[in-house]
Amino acid sequence: MNQFKTIPAATGRMLIEGQLSESLGGKWITCISPSTGADIGKVPDGTTGDVERAVSAAQSAQTNWAALSVAQRAHYLLKLADALAASTDELLAIEVASTGNSITGMKGDISSCIERLRYFAGLGYELQGNTIPESSNKLNLTLREPYGVVGRIVAFNHPLAMAVHGIASPLVAGNTVILKPSEQCPLSATLLGEIASKVLPAGVLSIVTGGAEVGNAIVRHPQVKRLSFVGSVRTGLAIQRAAAEVAVKSISLELGGKNPFIVFPDAPIEQVAKAAVLGMNFIWQGQSCSSTSRLFVHDSIYDEVVQHVTEHVRAIRIGDPFEDDTQMGAIVSQAHLASIENYVRIGQDEGARLVAGGKRPTGTGFEKGNWFEPTVFSEVRQDMRVAREEIFGPILSILRWSDTDEVIDMANSVEYGLTAAVWTSDITKAITTAKRLQSGYIWINGVNTHVRSVPFGGYKNSGTGRERGIEELYSYTEEKSIQITL
Repeated sequence: MNQFKTIPAATGRMLIEGQLSESLGGKWITCISPSTGADIGKVPDGTTGDVERAVSAAQSAQTNWAALSVAQRAHYLLKLADALAASTDELLAIEVASTGNSITGMKGDISSCIERLRYFAGLGYELQGNTIPESSNKLNLTLREPYGVVGRIVAFNHPLAMAVHGIASPLVAGNTVILKPSEQCPLSATLLGEIASKVLPAGVLSIVTGGAEVGNAIVRHPQVKRLSFVGSVRTGLAIQRAAAEVAVKSISLELGGKNPFIVFPDAPIEQVAKAAVLGMNFIWQGQSCSSTSRLFVHDSIYDEVVQHVTEHVRAIRIGDPFEDDTQMGAIVSQAHLASIENYVRIGQDEGARLVAGGKRPTGTGFEKGNWFEPTVFSEVRQDMRVAREEIFGPILSILRWSDTDEVIDMANSVEYGLTAAVWTSDITKAITTAKRLQSGYIWINGVNTHVRSVPFGGYKNSGTGRERGIEELYSYTEEKSIQITL
C-alpha cells in the first residue's frame, strides 16, 4: 500500500497579513475527494472583507518588498523553494487526494513548482531598461517598475503548480500578490500559505480561499492594477467586463483550448498513435487546456491510426490515484462528470462513432467517486459539438481529411487557439502548416512537452499574454521613460 493512501482530514486557513486566518464570515468550504467521495478537509469561505484585509496588507508590504535588492528578493524565493521541497510528501498527498490526479503526474507538478521558483529567482537581473540615443545633450533611458499589488486567480486542474507558478514572476519583479485558488481544490494552496508564512515577509503573499465573491472582490478592487486568470472563456470575459467597470487594469488570461493534432500521410503511424494519446492528457483525465483533443488524420492512413489509438486508449489503467501504476484518475467533481457524460450522448446523437470508453468503469474500487473511462470518437465532423466545444474531459475526437487547405481551415474554425501539433517528415510542409495555424504553442513531430523559458499562451479566445519566460516577468512591470538634459 502506498504511504499516502490514507489522508487525514485537513483544516486549511487563509494567509493574510502574514498570519493564518479564518474567514470574517465564519463559513467554510468542504473539500471532497474525487476518487472516493470522502470529506478530506475544509478551507475558509472568504468574503469581500477578507480580500480588503489582504489588499491592505499587500499595499503596506509592497514598498519595502520592492525596495529590496534583486538578490534579496531572489533569496526569499529560493528559501520558499527549499521549504516546499522539504514538504514534498505532504503537498503531494493533498494534491492527489483533492484533485483525483495520479500520483505519477502530481510528482511532476511538485518538482515543477520548485523549479519555477528557482528559475524566476535567477531571472530577476534580466529586468533591464534601455538607453535610447537622441542628441549629445540628452540622455533617454527606461526603467521597469512593479505594478504594486497583483491578483492571481487559478484553476483546479493543477492547483499547487498554478499557485506557485502564479506568484514567482510577480514577486521577483517587486510586486505583492493576492492569490485565489479554485474553490474545487484549495487545500494545497492553504498548505502553501502555511509554508510561506514562515518564509516570506508579512503581506508579500496573501492567499484568500472562497468562491465568486472573493474572485469578484479581487477583480474589482481599484488597488489591484494587474490581474491574471486561468480558467474558462466565460469567466475570462466576465473578469474583463468587471475589471473595466472600476479601473484600467492590465489583464492576462490563459483560457480554454480545442487543440488540433494534424497527421500527414507520411507520419509514422505507431508513433502518432502514442503521441495522440499522450497529447490528450489522459493522465489528467483530459482536464487540461492544452490537450490536443481533435486528431485530424489523413484519409489514406485514417483507419490504421484509429485502430492503434483505440488499442492504446483501451490499455490505459484507471484506478486509485495513489498507486504508482495508475495512468488515469478521477474527474474533479460530480457536476463535471455529468457534463462529460452529456457530451458522450451528444457525440452519439450527432453521428460520431464511439470506439473506446464512453461510460463509467465498473468493478471494485469504482463504486464511489467520479470515474469515467478514457473515450474515443471516430468519424467526427468539424460541425459536431464534440469537435467545436471544449469538453475538458477524457474524450478524443478523430476527424478525417484529404486536402491541406481544408484541414487547416477546420483546425482554425473554432474560437480557441492555444496549442497544436503537426506530424510529417516534410519539414517545409511542417513549417508552412505551423505558420498557418492560429495557435500560440505548436509542436512539430512532438506533443505535450514544455521548456521552461519558452513563452506559453493562446490566440483568439484562448487568452492574452504569455507566461513561463522573460515575457511573463516583463508583464509584471510598468515601463517608465526618463529624459535627462545634460
